[in-house]
Amino acid sequence: MHARIRKAAFAALFLPVSFATVLSAQQASSAPSPKEGDYVSSDFRFKSGETLPGLRMHYATYGTPARNANGWVTNAVLLLHGTSGTGRQFLAPQFAGVLFGPGQLLDVTRYYVILPDNIGHGKSSKPSDGMHAHFPQYDYDDMVALQHELLEKGLGIDHLRLILGTSMGCMHAWVWGEIYPDFADALMPLACQPVQIAGRNRAWRKMVIDGIRDDPDWKNGEYAAQPLSALEVAADMFFIAGGAPLLMQKSFSTREATDAAAHDFAKRFIADHDANDLLYALNASRNYDPSAQLEKITVPVMFVNSADDFINPPELGIAEREIKRVKKGRFVLIPISDQSHGHGTHTWAAVWQQYLKELLEASP
Repeated sequence: MHARIRKAAFAALFLPVSFATVLSAQQASSAPSPKEGDYVSSDFRFKSGETLPGLRMHYATYGTPARNANGWVTNAVLLLHGTSGTGRQFLAPQFAGVLFGPGQLLDVTRYYVILPDNIGHGKSSKPSDGMHAHFPQYDYDDMVALQHELLEKGLGIDHLRLILGTSMGCMHAWVWGEIYPDFADALMPLACQPVQIAGRNRAWRKMVIDGIRDDPDWKNGEYAAQPLSALEVAADMFFIAGGAPLLMQKSFSTREATDAAAHDFAKRFIADHDANDLLYALNASRNYDPSAQLEKITVPVMFVNSADDFINPPELGIAEREIKRVKKGRFVLIPISDQSHGHGTHTWAAVWQQYLKELLEASP
């Protein structure tokens, strides 16, 4: 069965969501250390009707909130990570080194930058903490509601200068713009689509989820050791989906180099992931669909995808069509080049920082 799943995964190339989840510890450690903390929601109620007493939201912050004469926070920036990642993805030098320094666009001496670990991820409450497959079935609306609660109740933030989200965080940015249309001055979604997940994007998610559930070693979520065959399939998918064709061809120009890179990637991926956590994170997208209410978004939006993104291929034409319904929306497609990184272009800020500059200048 597992060999069949692996063969089907490679043949169909229905693959996952966030390459930033596999940044090495060495990459992340080059950024200055933020302040870290935990907010505990006493009795959060999920859309499913489930509750989780003592739900923990971990976060990190840079800088200090600044308030205007009316007491509103004016300099808070919320950065939202991708599927199975954490807020630490934004500490990588290709992001923090380009945006967080003195005089840079998100200079942390000027801005109050907030990096949450979303529920199910990182140091926040997640299935692998002990509930396993009995953990509440959260979705993207729940995740955004918890981000909002963290800001208002945990950090005392009543307004955001900017929401910037990558991959899953990109989709969260669209949800934010519709549910809380006046909370942020501007939105910058990177690497997603503002429509329900269907077609190939839906197919690979179900494939990964079924691969985990069908693995006998998963044991209905009550495994003592990780179901390795399922995680190996997921790792292979992430390797392809997060990569960039041009960059990979140049970096791995021989069979031996490619095989070695894929093996090393899989080894690190499996070491860093839990099967239940991954299953829940992927399944959280099951009812995402902001398309019906895009007209509710009234703040400036800078929507950026890259032409070599396997997960959001430009030939679908979805982004160009849907952005016309956003009053102050603009869509930018980053062309394929030696500087683009496929789906992972969302974390290489040098490629798109000019558009962030334009967004900050165009919003209040």
